[in-house]
Amino acid sequence: MPDSPIGIFDSGVGGLTVLKALRELLPGENLIYFGDTARVPYGTKSHRTIIRYSLQNTKLLHRFRVKMVVVACNTSSAHALEILKEEFPFPVVGVVEPGAREAVRTSKSGKIGVIGTEATVKSGAYRKAIVSLDPFCQVYQKACPLFVPLIEEGWLNDEITRKVAERYLGELLEKGIDTLVLGCTHYPLIKNVLSQVCRGVKLVDSANAVAKEVERLLPARNRSRRGSVRILVSDKTERFERIANMIMEEEIEIEEVEIDKE
Repeated sequence: MPDSPIGIFDSGVGGLTVLKALRELLPGENLIYFGDTARVPYGTKSHRTIIRYSLQNTKLLHRFRVKMVVVACNTSSAHALEILKEEFPFPVVGVVEPGAREAVRTSKSGKIGVIGTEATVKSGAYRKAIVSLDPFCQVYQKACPLFVPLIEEGWLNDEITRKVAERYLGELLEKGIDTLVLGCTHYPLIKNVLSQVCRGVKLVDSANAVAKEVERLLPARNRSRRGSVRILVSDKTERFERIANMIMEEEIEIEEVEIDKE
């Protein structure tokens, strides 16, 4: 059991921020990541489709005898987490609850902004999670559907990305937020741009909070050696490889796999 890998999945490249945080906090663990690059983005998909994709992704990781799965996708966490917990025999950890806890701890004024995909924002998952922790918090949400394609394109510090961020975030800044939850694991990849647009606002990246939650829930730990990392994708592209190497800061072979769509 200690040698069994921790599985992580996301719709594309963004969840690699969670993979990196796990790699740093739990260096002895074997990690296996699946990016559903053939079907990205998830944020514009229907509730039913998001659940179906999430079940298929988790079944794929189950084939590798994982001891835990991290849903490193806010959209899947918001729509499918409880179903995944019921369907599979191992712990399943999402990104919404850890991110919400970090936001409540960080905010001084109680005015918290949340940005995410259309599906994540529409679900209201972050609002519910934050208010359940502190009912006095005021939560302002904004869907930012253009961010994921810009990030997947590799436009991480581009002027166009900055202009889009200014357009999206203006109304949240007018509300006087002091904390902004990056409610999509892609978004930390444009943290420099977001920091420029949201000066004086604390940005909450849930990757580190998720890694700590995994450490707490891990059924068995491997401390004896450096763990392995495998990255699987449903569509292997040069762009994904380039961004993956930049995020992980190490050369990792990327394998293309078939998804069981039953």
